[in-house]
Amino acid sequence: MITQRLERPLSGILDPAELLDHVRGTDDDLPALTRMAIAAAGDFEDYAQVALRRQAVRVTWNAWPHSGSLKLPVWPLVLPQSVTLEIAGVEVEDFETIDGRRPELTLTGPRPRGPVLVEYIAGFGESGTDVPEDIRHALLDQVAAYFDARGAADRQTVTLSPHFARLLARYRGVRA
Repeated sequence: MITQRLERPLSGILDPAELLDHVRGTDDDLPALTRMAIAAAGDFEDYAQVALRRQAVRVTWNAWPHSGSLKLPVWPLVLPQSVTLEIAGVEVEDFETIDGRRPELTLTGPRPRGPVLVEYIAGFGESGTDVPEDIRHALLDQVAAYFDARGAADRQTVTLSPHFARLLARYRGVRA
């Protein structure tokens, strides 16, 4: 399986005033804090396999799985009508979409053979304010961890904030 995010809007998730207030920074710190916020958002998206803001996703498989359903790797799928499916280069419309936190596709017709291409829109919404508050707060905590460790000489100094790590596990679906 190969997953591509065709567009990836990572900026604008956190408000600049929120960033400055959370780390007790000054206006001079804002460019660095903005870069750290983009890095934290990218880390969250990659590890938890979510789309924070709406973005197009393309996924390819060598063939349709024997289980009968395809699990879409990036969620939430908020626009089920945005899903397009091609198998062996031919558009297929005989499928059903299960949207939400763990989206899937199931074929309603016969299973054709050949490579599978799925494109869809994932994400919580268009703007940063559509991102759930718990994620936004965890991103703020991670930016603060990055900010506190800036200029550190060793890699072990930069760690995940406990809140960020806990939320990553929850959204990724890790069970304790």
